[in-house]
Amino acid sequence: AKKKEAAPAAPATPDILKKLEGIGPKVESILNEAGIKTFADLAKADVEALREVLATAKLQMMDPSGWIEQAELAAKGDWDALEKLQDELKGGRHV
Repeated sequence: AKKKEAAPAAPATPDILKKLEGIGPKVESILNEAGIKTFADLAKADVEALREVLATAKLQMMDPSGWIEQAELAAKGDWDALEKLQDELKGGRHV
């Protein structure tokens, strides 16, 4: 009997990154172009790499450090914890 080949994994459906505090439509678009399309992608991203992506887009004033923590919660579907965290953030940063 022939083994069935596994179908190639479909690309992950992009998440709406602008649900995260500090990310708007422009930044979401920039992140998507950089290959960051899901909360999981963002959760495992390197802060310095994110800063470089933002600097290239002339958005070096943005601070992505709070985005990763939010993305980790969103990737797990922990919306209550995310909402609580977002209440403590302003522009994606701890205040």
